[in-house]
Amino acid sequence: MTHLPVLLDEVLAGLAIRPDGVYLDGTFGRGGHSRAILDRLGPRGGLVALDKDPEAVASPQARRLSEDPRFRLIHADFRRMAAVADELGIAGRIDGILLDLGVSSPQLDDPGRGFAFLHDGPLDMRMNPAEGLSAGQWLAEAPEREIAEVLYRYGEERFARRIARAIVTTRRHRPLTRTTELARLVEQAVPRRERNKHPATRTFQALRIYLNRELEALEQALPQALTLLAPGGRLAVIAFHSLEDRIVKRFIRSQSRPRPRPPKLPVPEGGENLPLKDLGKRRPDPLEIAANPRARSAILRIAERR
Repeated sequence: MTHLPVLLDEVLAGLAIRPDGVYLDGTFGRGGHSRAILDRLGPRGGLVALDKDPEAVASPQARRLSEDPRFRLIHADFRRMAAVADELGIAGRIDGILLDLGVSSPQLDDPGRGFAFLHDGPLDMRMNPAEGLSAGQWLAEAPEREIAEVLYRYGEERFARRIARAIVTTRRHRPLTRTTELARLVEQAVPRRERNKHPATRTFQALRIYLNRELEALEQALPQALTLLAPGGRLAVIAFHSLEDRIVKRFIRSQSRPRPRPPKLPVPEGGENLPLKDLGKRRPDPLEIAANPRARSAILRIAERR
């Protein structure tokens, strides 16, 4: 499937791009959002992009964009964006930060990466294959209770215990090394199917989020945005999963809305002086979903640095 950047027009409008601004794309992927941001920058503007996936950094799209002197791509997890900004001398001067969370279409479409249960491939799921355990390695070693906890917490899987029990029973006889093996096992373990959803969807999602520490990375990155953005700078985050979106929503609300105060306690002079202004959320319209079905669960939230 061709890579289509999700909510592109909404992202560009939300970032309110200035021709001479400095921007950071924390999730380069295949550069769809980065390319569109660069198209709106003038000769004095600049864009820094990060990606933890070495294949994204080495992609043809990355090589083409890197010919532009206004662009710089760095192989790094977005949880390191504060350190990168400090090294480049742009901390506190960034006019917009974009985080497009989750797995990219190229990662899903490559059977060798092990993210998708519809293609047979090695049971890997690491966004950076040089870091941590693969899904197959972890499932071969993790206790049954831990597997069940991961599936329930990160996949909201109702049948987590059944699936964990089936995994442990199977691995006593043979290791689980292929995506289709795990998908078939889950399909057999789950007693009821959700309409229009493969039974292995939640299991694969949970393993990917857990192995790549995606929620932890997001929780570490969001507070960094406050120190990196210039006054008036925008934060735009696209989430595809309720757990991700909940973290983003709670963070923006905590930094943009005064905390409840006892009725008799006066508000300090100057108010709460909270650092963000909540600019709301956007969802893809029916036309975008028809053109790119993977956009259907996307939620974009935008906030502005006061």
